[in-house]
Amino acid sequence: MKFKAYHLMIASSIFFASCSETIDENTEEPEAGPSLPPVEANPANTAYSPAFPNQTRVNGVRTVTPYQTDILTSSLSAPWGITSLPDGRLLITQKGGTMRIVSTTGTLSNPITGIPAVNSGGQGGLLGVCVDPQFESNRMVYWVFSENVSGGNLTAVAKGRLSNAETSIENPVVIYRAGPAANVGTLHYGGRILFDSTGNLLVSSGERSDLSTRPLAQSVSAALGKIVRITKDGQPAPGNPTFSQGGALPELYSIGHRNPQGLAIHPVTGELWQSEHGPRGGDEINRVIGGANYGWPTITYGIEYSGAVIGGGIQQQTGMQQPVYYWDPVISPSGITFYKGSQIPEWQNNLFVASLSGMHIARLVIENNTVVGEERLLGDQNQRFRDITQGRDNALYAITDGGRLYRIRK
Repeated sequence: MKFKAYHLMIASSIFFASCSETIDENTEEPEAGPSLPPVEANPANTAYSPAFPNQTRVNGVRTVTPYQTDILTSSLSAPWGITSLPDGRLLITQKGGTMRIVSTTGTLSNPITGIPAVNSGGQGGLLGVCVDPQFESNRMVYWVFSENVSGGNLTAVAKGRLSNAETSIENPVVIYRAGPAANVGTLHYGGRILFDSTGNLLVSSGERSDLSTRPLAQSVSAALGKIVRITKDGQPAPGNPTFSQGGALPELYSIGHRNPQGLAIHPVTGELWQSEHGPRGGDEINRVIGGANYGWPTITYGIEYSGAVIGGGIQQQTGMQQPVYYWDPVISPSGITFYKGSQIPEWQNNLFVASLSGMHIARLVIENNTVVGEERLLGDQNQRFRDITQGRDNALYAITDGGRLYRIRK
């Protein structure tokens, strides 16, 4: 018998409601483990073949350790990014242009203001967020947003100090812009940000979706469709890879991305992993190697939304990296995090993926850089999961487009 509890905590009211669901795992069901069938049963959009075993539709797994899921608040407004503060509370961006702080008991702060204006149309707005490794002494916050500039809009990175009263961002300044600006709509900004072990920032940028900007994912003289590595002041970070093509931007870390909305550092290897939205099929999980080309739009396991092939309709090409894993049909992977805690031992070093159109959290079991099992969590919640992180208490915290903050713990 596995017990999963769902609690709704409303901090602004004395009302407390809870309900629980008990799932009876009877003996007729298969045992948990890699012998389970793949979790995806729907037909693929293409007949493309994977490049190697376990690249897609890997066997299913099931968590056997009892876990509890709490809804800490349902009062967020289109939350997009989440990160932990040193004291365990969660700092969350809201797409419209403000931040909120939420305690692990569900207490929600007033909106944090003072943030430069965002273009919140379409997929834009206030996006990914992280805090300085020395936050306790300098209170610095870094975030990604879609910015209106001359010539259109683009993915930008800014920083500022969280005021002592936690009501505003002080002295905000834009430190980096992923150019060129494009007046092509409000899609594919990418938008995740995190610190690497050297104290520099890794930022994901989308290729802006339009057919005119899509090829720039392959251009080393443009920052669209890239992961860039910059200092806290927005300058190219020391030790960045060198690209052989002429005119390469010095901040580039990897190229050939479509719309990367998840970044995470592997807790053992220290390597960068990434999630990326494909078109119609071809959502990806990548292990990011500095200086590598991840292929978009030259190679892809997806097709156009119209059903037409993309480019030459090829999935492999020399000099371009294969995804570690891909989905067809798509689940729309957004934020990702590796589980580093000890509460649920079977989750150790597993990758958790917030899924938007799939409306679940995907758990990927990875061994030797190969996915060997997949599980879908919280699929009964009917929520578009936008981001996920591990808290200071070793619980997982996930936000949804519908304004919820979930806690998942033993």
